[in-house]
Amino acid sequence: MFIDSNSSTVRGTVRIPTSKSHSIRAVFLAALAEGTSTIRYRLHSADVDSAIAACKALGAKIEETGEILKVTGFNGRPIAPVDVIDVGNSGTTANFVLALAALCDKPVTITADDQTRKRPVAPLLESLKQLGAVIESSNNGLLPVRIRGPIKGGIADVEGTTSQYLSALLIHSIFCENPTALKLKSLNEKPYADMTVAWLKKLGVRLEHDNYREYRLPPRQSLKMFNAGIPSDWSSAAFFLILAAIPGCEVTLEGLDFTDTQGDKEVVNYLKAMGADIEVGTTVSIHGKKLRGTVLDLNNTPDALPAMAVAGALAEGVTHLTNVPQARIKETDRIAVMCQELRKLGADITEERDGLLIKGGAPLKGTAVAGHYDHRVVMSLAVAGLAASGKTTIDSAEAINITFPDFVEKMRACGTNIRLYQ
Repeated sequence: MFIDSNSSTVRGTVRIPTSKSHSIRAVFLAALAEGTSTIRYRLHSADVDSAIAACKALGAKIEETGEILKVTGFNGRPIAPVDVIDVGNSGTTANFVLALAALCDKPVTITADDQTRKRPVAPLLESLKQLGAVIESSNNGLLPVRIRGPIKGGIADVEGTTSQYLSALLIHSIFCENPTALKLKSLNEKPYADMTVAWLKKLGVRLEHDNYREYRLPPRQSLKMFNAGIPSDWSSAAFFLILAAIPGCEVTLEGLDFTDTQGDKEVVNYLKAMGADIEVGTTVSIHGKKLRGTVLDLNNTPDALPAMAVAGALAEGVTHLTNVPQARIKETDRIAVMCQELRKLGADITEERDGLLIKGGAPLKGTAVAGHYDHRVVMSLAVAGLAASGKTTIDSAEAINITFPDFVEKMRACGTNIRLYQ
């Protein structure tokens, strides 16, 4: 599929869809809990569907009626399925289900689509081995993987390149028969680890950590059933927040909560540091104007890199996006991809080891660009097209279904000249 994005005047009100990160955590935690949990307003997307399918395959009973998910959990005792579990394009689900499968006493085989099979899982597998899992992998630490538990606990070293490894281990190590200590030398994306810890503590889990260096979990814990609503997604809001860089735009975003643990709410402060006119109250109001470049450390917010690269291209002066090497191991190497595609639009942008250097302010000119089957790349380029002269065409636009299926519809509701087609 393709998106055509044309220079537009953007005015309107948008309700931001709910959070992928919260939705996937809620599904896994409800599956692991005792009793029947209620999840309200889960994100309707391919990634969350993958999480639901994986948890069903391992024994959870999940029914959906309207905006309500009812999940009857297996109380920390999943049942190994006969069939292979395919997580599709969901990297978060891949990491979480590897740890979940490590609770089974029979082997479980996990695979994914071509893109996710390129994402490294070897560091997580090594941590699970240290906790007692038996793992068969013939693909250099990539999926597919065959894994058998149950993990027993103990001490495990955890690679902190992505917080997903730590989150997967935290959620599932509480069921080990021995105490567990998870040791890190460093940790990227700390807000996502904080999100996981907040969920666990809300459900009665006892744990402590020492400034993100070591997490300690007592053995043989359980999870309470729960009733929870999913908050709106700051990562999805980022694409609309970037409209602050387009002079003349007036947009109001509804449903966002600044008290939530999501790290990407920091995009508001990034843009304010660039001179954006953004008002925060019960809603978030954006008044487009020319921004100015600045230096931004994106270590806590790697998903924001594609959108912030567009903001940098539209700003006056130099924008330096730094300290975000983990952006290279997302759905694509987002550092390389955003450099490559924004150059096609006329941006002066240089790829660095852990970020991007952007000399902004040059007019962007619409052309054909590649979305690389990466939802955040596709949507960021679509926003860039709104500020470019002429027409910008983005391929692999079906990738938006991963997190934001109605992205184009919500953009059109704000008056943008954008369309999705086959």
